[in-house]
Amino acid sequence: MHILRLASALSFLTLLPHSALASVLAIDYGTDWIKASVMSPGVPFDVLLNKDSKRKIQSSVGWKKTDRLFGTDAFNLASRFPSDSFSSIKYLQAAPFDSEMVSYYTSISTAELVKTSRNTVAFKQADGNEWSVEELVGMQFSYVKQLAEALAGEKVSDVIVTVPPFFSQFQRDAVVDAIEIAGLRTLALINDGTAVAVNYAMTRTFPTPEYHIVYDAGASSIRATVVSFSTSNSTSGTQIAVAGVGYDLATGGTELDRRLREILVEAFNAKNKKDIREDKRGMAKLWKEAGRIKAILSANTEATATVESIAWDIDFKTKISRASFETACEDLKDRFAQPVEDALRNAGLTLDNITSVILTGGSTRTPMIQAAVRAAVGDEKIALNVNADEAAVLGAALHGAGLSRQFKTKNIKVTDINVFDIQVSYLATASSSASKPRTITTGVFPAGSKAGTKKTLTFKRKEDFVLNFDYKTPVAPGFPTRFLEVEITGVAEALANLTDLGASDPVIKATLTMSESGFVSVTNAVAFGEIKDDSIAGKLKGFFGGGSSEEAQVETPENAPPREAESSSLLASLSSASAAPSGSANSTPEKEKEKDEKKKKATPKDNTISLNTTVVFPSIPPMTVEHKKNARSRLRAIDLDEAAVARKEEARNSFEGYLYRMRDLLDEENRDTPFKQCSQEAERKAIAAKLDESFVWLHDKGDVAETSQFLDKRNALETLERPIVHRYQEIEAFPAALNSSQMWNWSTRLFLEEARANLTAEAAADLPSKWTAEELSALEKTLKEHETWLNEWVEKQKAVQMNEDPVIETKEMKARAKVLETALARLVKRKVPKTVKKKTTATSEAEPTATAAEKEAEAAEETSATAETSATAADAQETVIPTPTPVVPEGEQVPLQTTHDEL
Repeated sequence: MHILRLASALSFLTLLPHSALASVLAIDYGTDWIKASVMSPGVPFDVLLNKDSKRKIQSSVGWKKTDRLFGTDAFNLASRFPSDSFSSIKYLQAAPFDSEMVSYYTSISTAELVKTSRNTVAFKQADGNEWSVEELVGMQFSYVKQLAEALAGEKVSDVIVTVPPFFSQFQRDAVVDAIEIAGLRTLALINDGTAVAVNYAMTRTFPTPEYHIVYDAGASSIRATVVSFSTSNSTSGTQIAVAGVGYDLATGGTELDRRLREILVEAFNAKNKKDIREDKRGMAKLWKEAGRIKAILSANTEATATVESIAWDIDFKTKISRASFETACEDLKDRFAQPVEDALRNAGLTLDNITSVILTGGSTRTPMIQAAVRAAVGDEKIALNVNADEAAVLGAALHGAGLSRQFKTKNIKVTDINVFDIQVSYLATASSSASKPRTITTGVFPAGSKAGTKKTLTFKRKEDFVLNFDYKTPVAPGFPTRFLEVEITGVAEALANLTDLGASDPVIKATLTMSESGFVSVTNAVAFGEIKDDSIAGKLKGFFGGGSSEEAQVETPENAPPREAESSSLLASLSSASAAPSGSANSTPEKEKEKDEKKKKATPKDNTISLNTTVVFPSIPPMTVEHKKNARSRLRAIDLDEAAVARKEEARNSFEGYLYRMRDLLDEENRDTPFKQCSQEAERKAIAAKLDESFVWLHDKGDVAETSQFLDKRNALETLERPIVHRYQEIEAFPAALNSSQMWNWSTRLFLEEARANLTAEAAADLPSKWTAEELSALEKTLKEHETWLNEWVEKQKAVQMNEDPVIETKEMKARAKVLETALARLVKRKVPKTVKKKTTATSEAEPTATAAEKEAEAAEETSATAETSATAADAQETVIPTPTPVVPEGEQVPLQTTHDEL
C-alpha cells in the first residue's frame, strides 16, 4: 500500500522525449552513512543500491595499497591500514585546523591530519599523499554518481544534497566544492529536517494546518525542526514552512560510540596491564566493535565484545551491559530532548500546538534517546511513520525533481529559515581627518529569517567602501564569525555621472540575498538618484505622485553560492554612464552643449548606475577555481587508473577462465563431447601445445602483463579453436536452413499450380489477371534452379564427416532461399487490376427504340450475370499458400543437443 501511495504522489512527464529529460541525483550525506536516490525517466523512485545491493553506503573512503575502496570495504580497512582509511569526514568540512572539532575528531579516528594552505584540514596517507576534506567527499560523491549513471543509463549532472540546518556558509561552501570536484552541478542544498518534512507530505494532505516536529538523531548531532503543513486547495498544493530549529552539536551516535569504546579500552587495559591507545590498529578494531555492541544493546540488555588478536597477539573478550553503557552517558540524557525545547521556543509554540514528533535518524533506535524524547513530549505524540534512514533522501529527491522542472511532481512549496543572526558592518564616513574610524553594524538576516529573501540597504557614501558580513556569535567553537567581505567600487564616478544628469542627493543601494540554499551574497549594488523630468509628461507624473522611479530589482540564481562571482562584478556596468564626462573648469562649449542635451534626453531609467562588487573571503575561503581544477584532475587521474586496472583484471580473469575451459575440452576422459567430434587430432595437438605455453606465460608474467597481451594470447588460442566451433555451429544450424529452403520450394510449387489454374479461368471469363504467363514461367525457372542446386549440394554434404569443414555453408543456403522467397513474395502481394468498363455504342437510327420497361429489365439481367461472373473469378483468384511441415532428408545429420558454451 505504501508503494502505491508513493506512485500516486509522483507522475513523470510522458510528452517529452527521453533525450530531453535529465536525471536528478539526491544525496543524503551523513557522518556514518550515505543514502542516495536518482530521479530519472523510466527508473522506479526508490533508494539507490550500491554494488553489493545495499540501500546505504558507509561514509568511508580508503586505500588498500594502490586500490581505492568505498563504503564498508573502506571502513573495515582501518583495522589493517589505520592511516589509509578515512571515515566520519563530515565533521571536518570547513573546520579550522585549530578548532575544537578537529580535536574531537582525533579522539575518534586513527587518521593523520595535516594543515592546508587555507587553514583547513587534510588527511595524510601512509605513502605521503595528502587529500583535502573536499577531495575525499568529492570522491564519495563521484562514486555515488557512477552508481546513479549505471542505473539511469545516462549521464547524471544535477544533484541536491542534504545538510544540517546549522551548517554555516563555510560548511555549505565546502559541500558545493566537493560537488564540483565530483563533476556534478549543484541544483540545491536542503536542510535534512526539511527534506524529511517533504517526504512526510508526499502521501498526505492537510485540510487544516498542522505543526509537527522532525526529531533527527544522527551520528554527529541531534536536530529538531518545527514544521507547519497546510493544504489550502488542489491548485496551490501543500505548503511546508519551517517555524523553528534546535540542535546540539555535542550529542549523537558518534559520541555514544566514543563512550562505549572508552568502556572497552578501560576493560582491556585493566585486564592486560597495557594501554591499547598506543596501538592504532587496536583502537580501530575497538571502534568497529563499539558500533556493533551499541546496535546489540539497542535490543538487548547485555552484549559480549570479542576481538581476536586486538594487539600484541592478545584476544580480547568482555561483557557490556546496557546499564553500564547508560551510566557512562548519564550526563547526556538531559541534552537529548533539549533541541525539541529550543525549536519550540524559536518557533514561539508549545507542545500543545504540536500534532506529532516524527522520529528519524539511526540514533533514534537507541533506547536512552527514545526514553528521553518520550519523557519530554509524551508517548502519544511519538510518530514512527517515516523511514528513519531513508526519509531525508527521498524527500530531497522529490524536492530536487520539482526544482529541475523536468518532472511533474506533487505540488509542494517549501519555505525554510536561517538559524543564525547575520549582521553587516562597515566603516562610517569620517567627519574629519582627525576623527577616529567608527564601525556601523546592522542586523540584516536575524535568526528565523526566511530563505530566498532579499534586503536592500541604502548608504549615503561618496567613495568606495566595504561591507563585512558576520555571524553574531560563532557557529561552532573555534569557527570565525566573519565569513564574507564585499567591496563596492566605482562610487565616486557613478555619483558624478548622476549629478551631471541632474540627480539630487544620489545614494548607494546594495541588495543582499539569502538564497534558498542558505548562501548570503550581495547580488546588486547601484548608485541611485532622483532626476527631475521637465517635460509635460514628467510634470504630470510628479503631480500625481508618479515621478519617482522604482528601484531596479536584479534577479540572480537563488541557489548559486556567492563565490561564483569571485573577483568580478555581478552585473556589468553601464558603459555609457561610466564613460560620461564630469564637469570641470576646462569644459569646452561643445561639451557643455552635449551635457545639456544629455540632461534633456534623460529618462527615469537613467537614475540607476551599476557598481562593481568584489567578493573576498577573509577567514575560511572556499577552494579557488584553480584548486578545484587541480583536485578534479587528481580524481580524474585516479578514475582513469582504476578503469585501466579494472579492464586489465577483467581481461586476465577472462583469459584464465578460457584456458581452464579449453583444458577441460582437451581432457582425454571427455571423449564423446561435441568438441572432440568436431575436431581433428592435429588441431587438438596444436591447441594443447598453445595451451601449455599460455599457462606458463600466465604464471611467469601474468602479474606484470598489459591488458593487450592478455587479449592477444586469447586471440591466438581462439584462432585455433575457431574452425572447430564453426563446424559445430554449421552442424547445429544445417537442419533448420535445409527445412527453410525446402519449405520455399514446396510453397512456390503450390503457388504455381494454383496461379496457372486461376490464369486459365480468368482468361476464359475475359477478366484481368494478377500475373502473366511469362512471370509464372520466370518464377518456375528460379524454383528449378534452386531445387537443382539444393539437391546437388545436400548430397555432397552428406558425405562430409563431423570433423571436416562443410562443403555448403548455411549462410549460402539462406541467401539462395531468399532469392526464391523474394521472387515468390513479389507475385503473391500483387493486387488484382481494376476492371475497365467498355463504352456502349450508339444504336442506329433504323433500330426501333426500346421502351423504358424493356431497358430496366435488360439492365437487371446484365447486373445479375456480372455479379455471378465476378464472384467466380474472385474465388479463382484467391491463392492460399499453406505452411508445410519442415522435413529433414533421410540420412541427414541430427543436430547435437549441446550449447556453444558447452563446446
